Amino acid sequence: MNYKKLALAALLAVCGTLAATAAFAAGADLGNAQKQETNWHAIVMFVIFVGITLGITYWAAKKNKTAADFYAAGGGITGFQNGLAIAGDYMSAASFLGISALVYGSGFDGLIFSVGWLVGWPIILFLIAERLRNLGKYTFADVASYRLAQGPVRIFSATGALIVVIFYLIGQMVGAGQLIKLLFGLDYLMAVIVVGALMMVYVTFGGMTATTWVQIIKACMLLGGATFIALGVLSNFGFSFEALFTKAVEVHPKKGAIMAPGSLVTNPVDAISLGLTLMFGTAGLPHILMRFFTVPNAKEARKSVFYATGFIGYFYILTFIIGFGAITMVLTNPEYIITAGKLDLKGGNNMAAVWLAHAIGGNLFLGFISAVAFATILAVVSGLTLAGASAISHDLYASVFARGRSTEGTEVMVSKFASLGLGVIAVILGVIFEKQNVAFIVALTFSIAASATFPVLVMSMFSKSLTTRGAVIGGYIGLVGSVGCVILSKVVWVSSFGFKDPIFPFVYPTLFTMPAAFLACYVFSIMDNSERGQKERAAYPAQAIRSETGLGAEGAAAH
Repeated sequence: MNYKKLALAALLAVCGTLAATAAFAAGADLGNAQKQETNWHAIVMFVIFVGITLGITYWAAKKNKTAADFYAAGGGITGFQNGLAIAGDYMSAASFLGISALVYGSGFDGLIFSVGWLVGWPIILFLIAERLRNLGKYTFADVASYRLAQGPVRIFSATGALIVVIFYLIGQMVGAGQLIKLLFGLDYLMAVIVVGALMMVYVTFGGMTATTWVQIIKACMLLGGATFIALGVLSNFGFSFEALFTKAVEVHPKKGAIMAPGSLVTNPVDAISLGLTLMFGTAGLPHILMRFFTVPNAKEARKSVFYATGFIGYFYILTFIIGFGAITMVLTNPEYIITAGKLDLKGGNNMAAVWLAHAIGGNLFLGFISAVAFATILAVVSGLTLAGASAISHDLYASVFARGRSTEGTEVMVSKFASLGLGVIAVILGVIFEKQNVAFIVALTFSIAASATFPVLVMSMFSKSLTTRGAVIGGYIGLVGSVGCVILSKVVWVSSFGFKDPIFPFVYPTLFTMPAAFLACYVFSIMDNSERGQKERAAYPAQAIRSETGLGAEGAAAH
């Protein structure tokens, strides 16, 4: 098999998927947000943030001497620092603004997303983190292909990673443009270009070290800002949750229904599939998995997940308080709502947390939270871009095209050019999708991660029967199945294509596509009686010893 042609076909498939998506996406998501007056408080605070992070990038650039420095910060990030950085990478603007808005609109049921995302972290802690660090080097494809054929497995892994990364980038770029139009008063195009340019600078010059510190600073800003908002809310109710909830039930149009489950997801199949998507999708996101290679050993990898889980769990508790705070302090203030007695807010319901910040701290704090929202997007896209660039340079170029004959310098140079290319693609797609529906992208990215990346990664670690044939066929079944089902679901087939009824009746396909991927991995592996398949099965015990003990892994001496 010619792996170079297969890799090229994989890249063309990614581009084709994007082109097809651009063709069918239509309608308003965030809407063509109304441009607000220029928010100078926000702009000044954001410029300060950018100045600090550019200084860090300059410092990091001087430290980047090897591929390990560029991809994994030389393995010199501590567990606590990496936990903060993971939290910064994971707590996106969608988490901060979106979950607060869900709680504002639906009350108790708005927590379904935050609980689903949070539950994914123990899975990473107990199943993945230690083995990932012991077996891998820079990307999760290092682990998936550890005892399997490098070419086909890395091509699959890179294809899945690039699709997840690019689709995720589209959502972030569109979100950046619309949010900045609302919060800063800047033009949409200017906002997208600023995010794209800064992202390229951080990743191209600073690599993982700069990206890590951007994420740490942003996490501290977001946690600090959210804590201040939550304390401001509770102080108005004598720090009594009972008083807060009583007032929320009293003023909310849904009254007591906001304290009961079942208002957001009523179909049991959708509820289970959504839970699986959020839980296992988290454990398959390439930019999250990549962070475990920045620590010196498996012990620090476990600490990373422990700290990240604490920070993220604390953050989601804050979003719950912020959502109910918005009900009591924003919904009751005519300054922020469009129609009295209705939930609709000026600028959209995603502005619930932002208007609450204004209600608590005035224009100055509104500016700070606006800057945090922009910094949040910037940190997330930097992590995504580095993950995509490493898939191109390390998994495709170095391992498939050059077949291990490339130098570290050449590989890093390819990664830098890939970062620039991804940055340009992200800006272009952000402009194309400005007025189009990107709501399906979250479903798509997490479904792909849960249905394609997660099964292959877990099977490669725990199944001695897994062979290259099973991994590749099972992985592609999960990849194609999740993409196809999302396209045929109501989110795209009806809302975007305009058909009357969806062919796939559920929103999230993970309940069907993830088990199908696992089953295919197993069945096609045990049916593989080839000489290569037998050698791969025989190599499992040595892999298991290294994955559990760290013997032979980089940093093993410090284990």
